[in-house]
Parts: sequence; C-alpha cells; structure tokens
Amino acid sequence: MTLPDTATTPAGADRTFQVDLRGLVDLLSHHLYSSPRVYLRELMQNAVDALTARHTLEPAAPADAFGVRLYADGSVVRVEDDGVGLTEADVHTFLATIGRSSKRADRIAEQRGDFIGQFGIGLLSCFLVADEIHVLSRSARTPDAPAVEWRGRGDGSYSIRTLPASARPRPGTTVTLTPRADAGEWTRPAQVHALARHFGSLLRHPVTFDDGTGGRGATARVDGPGVSVNPEPAPWARTYPTPGARSRALAAYGEEVFGFTPLATIELNLPAVGLKGIACVLPEAVPAGRRHGHRVHVKGMLLSEQAEEILPDWAFFVRCFVDAESLRPTASRESLYEDDTLAAVRDALAERLRDWIARAAASDPDLLGRFLQAHHLAVKSLAVHDDEILRMLLPWLPFETTDGHTTLDEFARTHRTVLVTSSVEEFRQVAAIASAAGLGVVNGGYTYDRELVHRLPEIRPEASVADLDPATLTAHLDPVDRETELAAAAYLAQARDALAVFDCDVALRTFQPASAPALLVDSREARHERTRSQLAREQEGGLWGDILGALRQEAPRAQLILNQLNPLVRTAVTIDEPELARTSAEALYGQAAMLSRRPLRPAESSLINRSFLDLLAHALRKDS
Repeated sequence: MTLPDTATTPAGADRTFQVDLRGLVDLLSHHLYSSPRVYLRELMQNAVDALTARHTLEPAAPADAFGVRLYADGSVVRVEDDGVGLTEADVHTFLATIGRSSKRADRIAEQRGDFIGQFGIGLLSCFLVADEIHVLSRSARTPDAPAVEWRGRGDGSYSIRTLPASARPRPGTTVTLTPRADAGEWTRPAQVHALARHFGSLLRHPVTFDDGTGGRGATARVDGPGVSVNPEPAPWARTYPTPGARSRALAAYGEEVFGFTPLATIELNLPAVGLKGIACVLPEAVPAGRRHGHRVHVKGMLLSEQAEEILPDWAFFVRCFVDAESLRPTASRESLYEDDTLAAVRDALAERLRDWIARAAASDPDLLGRFLQAHHLAVKSLAVHDDEILRMLLPWLPFETTDGHTTLDEFARTHRTVLVTSSVEEFRQVAAIASAAGLGVVNGGYTYDRELVHRLPEIRPEASVADLDPATLTAHLDPVDRETELAAAAYLAQARDALAVFDCDVALRTFQPASAPALLVDSREARHERTRSQLAREQEGGLWGDILGALRQEAPRAQLILNQLNPLVRTAVTIDEPELARTSAEALYGQAAMLSRRPLRPAESSLINRSFLDLLAHALRKDS
C-alpha cells in the first residue's frame, strides 16, 4: 500500500493518513480480536456474505446452488466460495483500502442488513497467521468477466493483475494463506476443521472441509468432495414426530453444547428480529449475581460464547443458545452492540422466561418445586421488581422460619401475624425461644427476604407482617412472681454491674425451652450504641464526647434474659458471694453470646475465657 510523499505536498494542502499495517495488525491481535483463530471466521463470514449477494443477483437459484469450501493440508489454508465475486475495480476499491467494505457499495447497500459483517476490516485478520494473502476472484455480474488476482503483504504492499477467465472457470472468490511457522496452532488441518465447525455449524449455506486425504492426495482440488461442516440445520429448525421428541432433542442439544443436563429447556422464538434458540435451566444453584455467558449466532455464524448482555441480570439461572437475524455485532464481531434492538430483545427474552415460570406454576408443580429449590434466589430477585411474578410465586418461595424451611403460604396459614428479623444474626438469637413461645418469625436477613415478606399482605390480605422488635419477644416471655424477683434482686444487681461494660441489662423471666439458661437480645441499635459509647469513652470530654454521651443515654441496650425454669439459673441467683456471682453472670452472658452465632468481639472472647478459668478455680478450691 503506497504512502504519499509528504516532502512534495504543497503547504496547506490536504494530506492522507499514513497507515503502518504492521502496527494495525498488532492492534487487531491485541485489542480487537480475542485470538488469532478468528481469521477463519472472518474468511468464512466474507464467503457467506458473498453467497448472500450472489443469491440476491440470482434469486431463482436453489438454496444449495452455491457453497463454501475449505481446504487445509498443513502447508496452505484456502477458502473458496461461489459468491458474487469481485471485478478489478472492486479489488482496487475494497481490498486495497483499509476499512472499506464491499458490502457498503451502493449497488447492494439496500441489502446491507442481510450480511453478517459490517466493518470491512475482516481480511486484515489473516495477517495474524500469515504474511501474505492471495485472493483470486471472478465477478458473477458480467458473464465474460476476467479473473482478478490480488496479493497483499504484511509490509503494506500489494499487487494486482488481471488473468484470463480460465484461471477461475466459475464466479466466486478463493482466498489462500501460507501460514507462518508460529501459526501452526491455528492452521493445522484438524484445527481448521474444528474451527470451521465451531464457527459455522449453523450456517444456512453448504460448507465443506477437505484436508487433502482420502486417496485424493495433497493436490486435491478444494472443490472436490469434502466433509460437511454444517450437515444439519439448527435443532429448533428440524421437524420431529411428536412434541415430546422435540423437547428431548432440544434438551440433548443443550447438554451437548453446555455440558450439563438441563433442568428444563425453554424454546425461544422472536419472529420480529428473526431470533430462535433455547434457554437451558441450570440444574443447580449459582452464586447470586453470577452471570453465565450465552452462545449467540448471527445469521448462523457464531458471534460469542460469552454474550452476557442478551439477558437481564436476574436471569442467571439459564444459559441461552440463540441464532438471530437482526442483532448487530461490534467491530470485532465477538460481542453485541448495545442498541435499541438489543434492549428490545433482552426485554422480550425476559418475558419468555417469565412465561415459562408462570406455565410451570400453573401446570407442573413438581418442575416448579425443583426449579425453586435450586434457584429460589433468582426468583426472589425477580419477584422484588415484578408484581406478576410476586403474585404468582411468593406463596411458593421457601424461607427460613421458626417452623423450619417452609413456604410463606404454609407459614401464613399457621401464623396470622408474621414477624420478620432484619438480620440472620437476630433470627438465630431468637429462633428457639420464639418458636417455644408460639411466635412465627421469618429470617429476613438473606438477600431480598425481608422485603418480600413485607409484601405478603398484597397476596394474602388476611396476613399481617411486622418487624420483630426485642420488646415484642420479651413481652411473650412470662414474668416471675414478685417473691422470686425480690429473692434474686441482689444477684441481678451484681450481674448488671458485671455486664455494664457491654451496655447490657439483665432480667429474670420464665420461658421454654427450660434447657436454655439465658437469651441475649441484642438488637442492631444496641450494637451501634456500644460502638458509640466506646468512641465516647475514647474521646471523653469536649463537644464530641458530650454529643456521643447524649446519644448513649437515649439508645436501647442489649438484654440478657435469664430463664428461671433452668436449674443452673435457679442455683446462680442464690449465690451470695459477690465475685462468684459476677463470674457466673459473665459466664451466662458468654454462653448466650455464643449461642447467638454472631461474631464475638475481643472483649467478649476474653470474658468467656476468664469466666471459665475463674469458675474452674472456684470449683478446685471448693473441692480442696
């Protein structure tokens, strides 16, 4: 590619950009294309687009009249098509000008949407594996058109010459590459065949591959017999004897492509954009927010195996395999261009997934149960924002409750008032006691759960939902009689003094189960208060310390509720030795803190160790 002589360009005159082809190829290989293997996809894509143009020129020709033939024997790679071909003027205009595509020519501009490629730089990808590109083409637009040969080299130079029509008896184009030694990984016969299958298994035009073997020898013609690259249409385009056979075939295809047995297979069909395919429901749960890549073909050619953008974030329970006519690829043709069409497709596919969930809920409860067991988090994320899914599935969704893992529908039948915690920690603190007291509590600490439980009255107006407040729980614990309270007053005072450092009050109640000696009711507000009080102590005095001190006086405190029904507690409240009373209160606090399953602060861990050792020392002294 000849560059202008800037030394002779008059001052002020327009200049032409100079292109360093080697630098451009390096840019393509490191920043545009994910791998050198795309060279074959680009060649196949150009060939298929040429066939599309040929069919436009000859609309009466049978669908399989023209095809693509690949040849690789280890020394060369050839791609030959029966497409529209190029004239000498076309070669000068398109092959010798970087970035211009023959598909942009005025004469076929109106069919531009029929082509896979839109950017006109695909041929340069061949320089990723070869130093020279040889193109031999003959136009189908003129009956007696001569053949045209173009040779482009990696240093930016090229040559063109016109040859007799006999040099290429039929219209079309042949591209030949002589691979570099370092490109063997991508140009060996087996690899070329595998790449052709990978990229072109769903192409509508016949594509064959020949490696020069089978008795024909290394000089066998590329247009001779070969192995079909795309012997069958897409599975959704085939006919089946029964709907059941169709479902099984689609599921088997999904398993072959994705490597797992789908829990269910959802057929996708959007005629407005020419999209068809399948969505395979994963048989196991995936981490929240993890998005799987989807396999997307455009007009039969594989575009991407990691196209996350085709489905909304909440649909991470499926993997899709689709082929579309109207989706627009990016310049690299390895992802989808974000435009209004893609947004509409994403919305339409999301609606198909909702429809499938609705059908399962209405007609296949076993399937719905298996689906929700594996993917309840995905459905919960959808139900938060989708009123229809909320109404349909909220009663079926499993939640952790004081009655075990159950659905809200079953739980609401048993408990007219449903209480919900704000954290997993709070639920674990109160679950056993609340259950024994007959309270219905749902763990609202998991993602989406608290918000969804609060929407239960929208589905069941007779149900009542409220946040669990520590006062609500303590109100359901039975008070002890006045005589017992007075007898334990001295111990309770010593216990409060011992636990004042944790901003914890101490009370005596009776509750089930009797085996539980104490319950630590430690709300989030109380924990925040402890943090503020610690900061106040560190910054005692001054305006900031006064402010924190005022807040400390108003905030709720934690409560250690001792169970009078527990034999250990009944013994503890009778202790009249001050140090032993303090140690026993610290031990009861530590045990209750551990049962809450929340992370222990360093001071609490130290207290547990100290109280254990003190009690052990007391026991040893008593025995001696």
